[in-house]
Amino acid sequence: MTDGTDIDEEGLGASDRRVRRTSKLAIVGAGAVGATMAYAALMRGAARTVALYDINTAKVEAEALDLGHGVQFMPMADVVGSDDIAVCADADVVMFTAGAKQRPGQTRIELAEATIGLVKKVLPELVAVAPDATYVMVTNPVDIVTYAALKISGLPPNQLFGSGTVLDSSRLRYLVAQHTGVAVQNVHAYIAGEHGDTELPLWSSATIGSVPLLDWQGLHGSGPLTREVRDRIAREVVESAYRIIEGKGATNYAIALAGSRIIEAVLKDERRILPISSLLDDYHGISDVCLSVPTLVGSFGAGDRLPIPMSVDELSGLHRSADALREVARSFGF
Repeated sequence: MTDGTDIDEEGLGASDRRVRRTSKLAIVGAGAVGATMAYAALMRGAARTVALYDINTAKVEAEALDLGHGVQFMPMADVVGSDDIAVCADADVVMFTAGAKQRPGQTRIELAEATIGLVKKVLPELVAVAPDATYVMVTNPVDIVTYAALKISGLPPNQLFGSGTVLDSSRLRYLVAQHTGVAVQNVHAYIAGEHGDTELPLWSSATIGSVPLLDWQGLHGSGPLTREVRDRIAREVVESAYRIIEGKGATNYAIALAGSRIIEAVLKDERRILPISSLLDDYHGISDVCLSVPTLVGSFGAGDRLPIPMSVDELSGLHRSADALREVARSFGF
């Protein structure tokens, strides 16, 4: 005997099936970064629905169709694309990848003006259709864009943050692994500060396995990580994006994978420690600026910042990075 509600084989009523929530990822911008991020998220099964939004109707619809044709070969998901911002409605996570394209030789800071103008136009409309989403700004210069987006949207700092130096830290670990001959997964090191020219590696807290990186003596003839080697690696981390842009016009694969890691941390409440860019409040004496430090990330968005011990030089470098970003933000009226 039932009350008239249809019951399926799992014991759920039809009305329950209709209202049951599944994870939804919205990606703003169907360019190289946005489309590749959608692909990476789908391949990793990060979300049940992936929605692409772009003002270029033909491009966004074509990208969604192309991705959809491959769903058979990846974890099941729905893929939609539209030039109507309503496609982002009720998203759990919004990745903002739209912005001016970085030209060869152009710094990220030089991109700021055009991108901030776009954020002013689009972000309020996004918040209107997806007020409860966690917003992740990916567009460069990400620290300035994130700070501006917080001011424009009025969202709390835990709900909106930037992709920060998640990719830079991956580049750092890759280069250290290449030098030492160990798996990159066994290298634990962070880039902090600006996602750009003033960023800095936190060498003093880095480890390889359980060995402090500064004490590493080498394996397989690789040799220790001397000051000269560390400086070379740090320069390569900063310059690698410029090299990639010079050679192929855009960086898209690694940032898409880095972005998918952030997406999963939020949607699956993984409570991962990631060097995202968020608004700091008296972090080692730094306030009122968005820059990257290791931060707890989960369903709550950006959580506690880890009080990582730093050397005098590292702390000084982090303050210099903060001052540089704050100056740029002020020049744009924020």
